[in-house]
Amino acid sequence: MKRSFDEELVARLEALYPEALCGLHFEGEPWKLLVMSRLSAQCTDKRVNEISLVLFERYPTLSELADCDLSELEEIVRPCGLFRTKARDIKAACEKLRDEYDGILPDDIDTLLTFPGVGRKIANLIVGDVYGKPAIVADTHCMRLAGRFGYCEEGTKDAPKVERILKGRIAPDKQNDFCHRLVLFGRDVCRAQRPLCEECPLSDLCRSEMKKKA
Repeated sequence: MKRSFDEELVARLEALYPEALCGLHFEGEPWKLLVMSRLSAQCTDKRVNEISLVLFERYPTLSELADCDLSELEEIVRPCGLFRTKARDIKAACEKLRDEYDGILPDDIDTLLTFPGVGRKIANLIVGDVYGKPAIVADTHCMRLAGRFGYCEEGTKDAPKVERILKGRIAPDKQNDFCHRLVLFGRDVCRAQRPLCEECPLSDLCRSEMKKKA
């Protein structure tokens, strides 16, 4: 039986990237993913991973980070950009997680959205990577590739719209890993600038205007 476009794209990405791992190395401690995902806004995963080594060595527990000196935290996370806002949100989120949830991250998006600095991207990442629930992380890679594969208009910045579309098209049990694979493919091949169209192993699935102009 012939696969649908969605099934074909999922299968081909699975073949290209058998291991769909989160780019943030939180080492199985969910509260660390909450912190690192906040640091990742407008910052590369590589830099967040590097800074987090220093951060978690200084504050190895959730409680220690919740009780930290804000100015000291700001200096540690400064290389990630937007450091004052990020530090404030991280400290407040850790306090809330410790004091209201006994250190256990909620497993639903609506509750996670009540945490300081947590938007739908972070909430979906936590729900998918920590709890293994269906989740679409509509980050910049996901939105860009969703446009190029024809799920929405190219160049869209409407993350909630992309999330809704992909939730309706990608099988629930494939959603989380699908998004991780989009990140890997977006970094390796389908880049924002100068995508490697001539070398692309998924060019036959591409519906991008860029391909038509090539």
